[in-house]
Amino acid sequence: MEIKSKKLVTLDEYIIQSQNKFPGATGELSQLLRDIGLAAKIISREVNKAGITNILGVHGSTNVHGESVKRLDIFADQQLISALDRSLITCMVISEENDGIVRLNSEGGKYIVYLDPLDGSSNIDVNVSVGSIFSIYMRQPRYDQNLVEEDSLQPGSRQVAAGYVLYGSSTILAYTTGLGVSCFTLDPSIGEFVLSNSGFKIPEKGTIYSINEGSYNSWSQGLKKYIKYCQEDDPETGRPYTARYIGSMVADIHRTLVKGGIFIYPSSSRYPNGKLRLMYECNPLSFIMEQAGGTAIDGKNRIMDIRPEAIHQRVPIYIGSPENVKMARSFLEKYEEETVG
Repeated sequence: MEIKSKKLVTLDEYIIQSQNKFPGATGELSQLLRDIGLAAKIISREVNKAGITNILGVHGSTNVHGESVKRLDIFADQQLISALDRSLITCMVISEENDGIVRLNSEGGKYIVYLDPLDGSSNIDVNVSVGSIFSIYMRQPRYDQNLVEEDSLQPGSRQVAAGYVLYGSSTILAYTTGLGVSCFTLDPSIGEFVLSNSGFKIPEKGTIYSINEGSYNSWSQGLKKYIKYCQEDDPETGRPYTARYIGSMVADIHRTLVKGGIFIYPSSSRYPNGKLRLMYECNPLSFIMEQAGGTAIDGKNRIMDIRPEAIHQRVPIYIGSPENVKMARSFLEKYEEETVG
């Protein structure tokens, strides 16, 4: 009996095939995605051998948010920015590791890229999954061509592409250009990202909730009531739900996409505006989630409709399967939004 092997489609091949569907496409966005893919391979290599290359541990500095910076944070930031700079089609980068905008060598480039170079880096030293997040915008035309921070302050609905890379038991890259979500797995034997799932879809409803329950006392009454609802025993609705929280947003969101459910990082008495960053965490992952059939809100409104006021702006987020997010919103609306603590 002859066994026919499945043809492998690499990330580069898939990007080119997708580009060919659009007459007149210049290939610049395709090049940008390939540049990010190359940087992701280099970061994946270093993450996998971090323990033997002296790249673990704290760098000794803090980022704009006052958070301790890991050595791998710096390495990932440098690799991604360097990759984007080489092709001369990106004019500026905004990264979690940098205070303001980073001007690249081509100020005439048409793309603006937001980066979280290594999300969940507090997990690095204990060998838990981490990830990279990217969000791509078109630069808005102006008569004055000088680059300013305001050029980058666009709502998430204007993203032309977004994605993440998960460095876990395998390295996975998922991205969207607004035509669904495609996932690729890095095959170390050939050094290429290989298509593993196109047209990725999240279940309409899931039985997993993901939240840091150590902050329970600082939540709103509506959120407390919703979490208690998730924990109640009701076999007809699949409850109690299972609690899963990794502490790396990319890993938590990837699990939510695969299995369904909801991921929550709310506002609290400690973080009244939420803790996660709108532009390089919530917007790109919301774009991915919506393209996979999911929902992402700040508790009331769609995340990608928020008009940003600052590049490092924070927001609360409720993201995941449509039915789960809808139920969470109903509890938030039913009970007062006052926090305790």
